[in-house]
Amino acid sequence: METIRRTKISDLLQQDDFGATVSVKGWVRTRRGNKNVSFIALNDGSTINNIQIVAEIEKFGEDFLKPVTTGACIHVVGKYVESQGQGQKGEILAEKIEIYGSADPATYPLQKKGHSLEFLREIAHLRPRTNTFGAIFRMRHHMSYAIHKYFNDRGFYYLHTPIVTASDAEGAGSMFQVTTLNLNNVPRTEMQDVDYSEDFFGRQTNLTVSGQLEGELGAMALGAVYTFGPTFRAENSNTPRHLAEFWMIEPEVAFYDIHDNMDLAEDFLKYLIRYALDNCADDIAFLNEHFDKELIERLNFVVNNDFVRLTYTEGVKILEESGHKFEFPVYWGADLQSEHERYLVENHFKRPVILTDYPKEIKSFYMKQNDDGKTVRGMDVLFPKIGEIIGGSERESDYDKLTKHMEEIGMNSAPIWWYIETRKFGTAPHAGFGLGFERLMLFVTGMANIRDVIPFPRTPNNADF
Repeated sequence: METIRRTKISDLLQQDDFGATVSVKGWVRTRRGNKNVSFIALNDGSTINNIQIVAEIEKFGEDFLKPVTTGACIHVVGKYVESQGQGQKGEILAEKIEIYGSADPATYPLQKKGHSLEFLREIAHLRPRTNTFGAIFRMRHHMSYAIHKYFNDRGFYYLHTPIVTASDAEGAGSMFQVTTLNLNNVPRTEMQDVDYSEDFFGRQTNLTVSGQLEGELGAMALGAVYTFGPTFRAENSNTPRHLAEFWMIEPEVAFYDIHDNMDLAEDFLKYLIRYALDNCADDIAFLNEHFDKELIERLNFVVNNDFVRLTYTEGVKILEESGHKFEFPVYWGADLQSEHERYLVENHFKRPVILTDYPKEIKSFYMKQNDDGKTVRGMDVLFPKIGEIIGGSERESDYDKLTKHMEEIGMNSAPIWWYIETRKFGTAPHAGFGLGFERLMLFVTGMANIRDVIPFPRTPNNADF
C-alpha cells in the first residue's frame, strides 16, 4: 500500500477537510452491511469514538473481506468524506485495505454483545479493546500526567523512593518479602532463625508499603517533593477496595503545618478532577451513560464546593447524634469505617469533608502529637461514594516526642535510624499526605471495583498476566 502517513482516529475526527486521502490503522469493532457494501467500525485506541469505513463489495470481493471481522487488525487507505448517516461527522470510502491480523469469530472472546466486568477481568490481556477499558486506561494516563503537571508547575521535585526496603513505614507488618535465598534449603543461624546475612542484601527486605519516610528526607533538603510509584500490601483482602499492588502519590513539604496540608490536598484534588472534566470529556460521558448516571454531577460537586473541615471528635459527635443505624458502632476512639465517612459527606454536610485530630492510638507513629496528649494532627479527606481518598498529617518533628512514642508502642527503631536522625540534624515542621491513585481512578471513572481501574490487578491468589 502507498506510504501515506497514518492519521490517528482521534485527530481525523477533528478534521473538516473532506476529500483528502487518509491512512488509518486499527482494530475492527463491528462489521455490518449488505451484498453491495460493508460498513466497518474501526478503533485505534486514541478515542472512544470509531471511524466508519465504507467498503464496496465489488471493489474488494466477498472472499477478501471475509476475515475482516470483530477483533481483526487492518490498515485502510481511502477518501475522508462527510458522513451520510447520523452520529459521526466523517467516514472513509475505502480504496485499499490491508489485513494485518485476523481474529477467528469462533474463538475471539470480545464479540458484539455485553460482557460482564467479572468476565473481562479473566481476559485482562484483551479488555483494553473494549469501550469501557479503553476509556478507563486513557483516563489513567491523563490523571498521571495531571499529577506530574500539578506538582511541577508548583515547584515540587519528583523524588524516586525505593521499592525494595528494610523498613515498614506504616507499622502494618503486611509486607511482601524480597529474597534470593533457596526456599528449599533456607540457611539457618545457630538459633535456627533464617540467616539473612546470606541473602542478597544481607538483611531481611520487603516491597515498600509507602515512599513517605524517604519522601520526608527529601523534603528536609529540597523543600517540596512528591513520590508517585507502586506500593505493595500483603493483606488478604478480597474486597472491591483493595489491591496488593497499587500506586501512591505522596507529597511532602517542609515548613507546612496541618492547615497548609489541608489546603494542598483540597487544591490538588480539585485540580485533578477539573483536569479530567476538561480533558477526558468523551470518556467520562461514556462512563456516565453506561456505568454511573451521577458521575459528572459528582465530579462537579467536588470541584464546586469548599471542603468542610472539622475534628474527629466533632465528626464522631455528629455520627452518634444522627440516629442512623450503622453496621459498625461509632464511639470516640473507633477507627471510622467507610459508611461513617460517607454519612458525613453525603447525608450530613453534602460536601467533601476533611477530618483532623484523630486519637493517637489509631494513627501512625510519625504523626505530630497535640498538646492534649490524646490526639495527633492527622487528616483524612472524605469523598462521596468512596469515603477516605487521602490520608495525611503534620509529622512529628521533635526528636524526644517521636522516640518516646515509638517506645510506648513497642516499635523497633533500629531499621529507621536514618529517619529518626533527621530530627537531630536541623529538624523542621513538615507535613504531607498519601493519595491512592486507584482510589482517585475509582472516583473519576465511577467504577465500583478497584480491579477495574488498573490494567493488571494483583489480588490474593491472582497474579495472572
